[in-house]
Amino acid sequence: MRFRRYGSLAVFSLLTAFSMARTSGQTPSALVRGNVQDPAHAPIAHARIKLAQPNSLSVPHIAETDAYGNFTLSVEPGAYLLTIAREPFAEASGKIDVPAVGLDLSATVLELESVHAAVTVTETPGYPTSATSSATKTLTPMQDIPQSISTVSRQQIKDQMMMSIADVVNYVPGVTAVQGENNRDQLVIRGNSTSADFFLNGVRDDVQFYRDLYDVDRVEVLKGPNALIFGRGGAGGVVNRVSKEAGPIPLREISLSGGSFGNKRLAMDFDQPLNGKLAFRINGMYENSDTFRKYVGLERYGVSPTLTITANDRTRITVAYENFRDNRGSDRGIPSYQGLPLRISPNIFFGNPDLNSVRALVNTGTFSIEHQAGSLNIHNRTSIADYDRGYQNFVPGALTPDPTQDSLSAYNNATQRRNIFNQTDLTRTMHTGRLRHTLLGGAEAGRQLTNNFRNTGYFNNTSTSILVPVSDPVIHTPITFRQSATDADNHLKTNLGAIYAQDQIEISRYLQVVAGVRFDYFDLQYHDNRAGGNLRRIDHLVSPRAGVAFKPAEALSIYGSYSVSYLPSAGDQFSSLNTLTQQAKPEKFANYELGAKWDLSRRFALTTAVYRLDRTNTRATDPNDATRIIQTGGQRTNGYEIGVSGNLTRAWTVSGGYAYQDAFVTSATTSARAGAQVAQVPHNTFSLWNHYQILPRLAAGLGILNRSDMFAAIDNTVVLPGYARADAAVYYSFTERLRLQLNVQNLLDRKYYVNADNNNNISPGSPRAFLIGLIARF
Repeated sequence: MRFRRYGSLAVFSLLTAFSMARTSGQTPSALVRGNVQDPAHAPIAHARIKLAQPNSLSVPHIAETDAYGNFTLSVEPGAYLLTIAREPFAEASGKIDVPAVGLDLSATVLELESVHAAVTVTETPGYPTSATSSATKTLTPMQDIPQSISTVSRQQIKDQMMMSIADVVNYVPGVTAVQGENNRDQLVIRGNSTSADFFLNGVRDDVQFYRDLYDVDRVEVLKGPNALIFGRGGAGGVVNRVSKEAGPIPLREISLSGGSFGNKRLAMDFDQPLNGKLAFRINGMYENSDTFRKYVGLERYGVSPTLTITANDRTRITVAYENFRDNRGSDRGIPSYQGLPLRISPNIFFGNPDLNSVRALVNTGTFSIEHQAGSLNIHNRTSIADYDRGYQNFVPGALTPDPTQDSLSAYNNATQRRNIFNQTDLTRTMHTGRLRHTLLGGAEAGRQLTNNFRNTGYFNNTSTSILVPVSDPVIHTPITFRQSATDADNHLKTNLGAIYAQDQIEISRYLQVVAGVRFDYFDLQYHDNRAGGNLRRIDHLVSPRAGVAFKPAEALSIYGSYSVSYLPSAGDQFSSLNTLTQQAKPEKFANYELGAKWDLSRRFALTTAVYRLDRTNTRATDPNDATRIIQTGGQRTNGYEIGVSGNLTRAWTVSGGYAYQDAFVTSATTSARAGAQVAQVPHNTFSLWNHYQILPRLAAGLGILNRSDMFAAIDNTVVLPGYARADAAVYYSFTERLRLQLNVQNLLDRKYYVNADNNNNISPGSPRAFLIGLIARF
């Protein structure tokens, strides 16, 4: 039987039994279950399934796949001819033997038939993702995952011309993009700041730099602690980029864009099947742009080839590589005055533009093999990534009381890291009585080697700060960069070993349970290159997870979950290990969540969740002994969020949501009082993107972003005022292969402040900006 059998066995977790016509007086006693997918591994709904006994005149058994591509047939044991058909795919057929205990088939992939007719597309592609393997490591319908997950699809990325992680999370409830010293991606997820909880196809990608989206198929934001699947950290959630892969459908696409502030960008995406077993794809990008901030431009490029090898019906191999470089001006924003951002022009720059810079060079290679061995699916992935990044910047400080002058300082920092990770996952579906189990067992091993080096800037080779006039804060004062007594110069070696197990249990069509646990061995070895000292910290982390989903109707799921993760005392970038933090236990994050997921239609989904996230074992100096640190009570986030994604009508597509968050300190530390609000966590955020197909060739988009006030830092002395921003777009398709679009950011040209790094490093929002894009397929 010629079926493509790769893909996770967990796609069978929502199968519904149907009674079929009987061909004799016997009662059918065997269940045949399966799943049907397209070449991109998306489920195929309404495929016609037929089971007929060879050389028999008996009535065949007929069924259709559901919205998730699943089907179930109840038949008598014996030999059958199985046929699966759904236009415009090629029909698949083969002989099967059905034993008395039933039969679970591997996922069947239908290939597209050769099409010679001209087709005019009048329906806008939708935004929702119906299933994912990122949350459980098994391909599972979104409804069956007891966790809040937001997915931004490739189509939405194109419609809004997103170019960064910050652009993506604008429409993800409960996530705020913060400044990150304007040299890296940094997010606050459910009240917890992170610069390291980023993953690429489920593998850690934790170095601080700006990621691009040119080779990304979709971006997934999984909220709450995710240690079972992703390991340490992930306190408020993780961001997983799913990259494009070579497939059996030819694609040739070129995108050109340009607009305000000298924006210029070129991207390409070529996918070519070479034969029935081999496909090659290459994505590339080059950008050279300025911004509304003076002296802050960027130049970046990336190239990412992938090769997919279908060795046979049971084995699939993927090889991928990326070379990415990003160079830009460093920009720490503007200072504050009397508890608010300083009221000056939003393009004013503080520092020496000739010496401000950020650079990142990333090389990543992955090798993945997936094999179906009977009822056991084996997936092994190896990733090697090399990072070389650094930045040099001038930092605005406190203003003089007048306020006519600002205290400016400077420093530079460099990090080199090499990550090597290997993951092996084993999945299998089995039954114990009436219970259906989707079992996962896995292991991960990794090593991270890191070098950190920092210099302090000395103006005129003597002073670490200098007063500059606010009226003209661009300076060219001679400056020397050299190490101070506390600047980093170290080497770190991190060894990781982990094992994990999970069971997704289908108790009935109405009730499902997910439970699992992960054990991590985390060994951090720290060497001080200047003093020659060595420190070591070994942690054994046990991270459980449990969830239950109740489905009173096929389209509705009500869930509850509990999950735990830990962050070792060295922090998410291993930068804080010293004789004090060496004593500290890992920080603990525990999340309690209740939610619901409702598919109001086949292409429109509504999700909602209420949660409490507790962060404990935070650290503070012992008031009785300054050489020791003590564990403190920590932090709590109480929140509620609602998300929408999909087609309200055939012409109207939406994505966005609302989030309420109350993140506060539960006990005093050296830097915050009990009850203080966590920095850069607004109580209320709202976002909604609308795409409307006006005519077959003409469409328009409108986005609304709204945020309430938030504090710039944990001391709660400087407020970033709330704002509302409107974005818009117009699309015109000359043909099905050529589209022109105009995107406008900040349509009403409102003045606002988007985020900060501290009280005196505040980033103004962009004034009205235009971006024109041309997408051609051939």
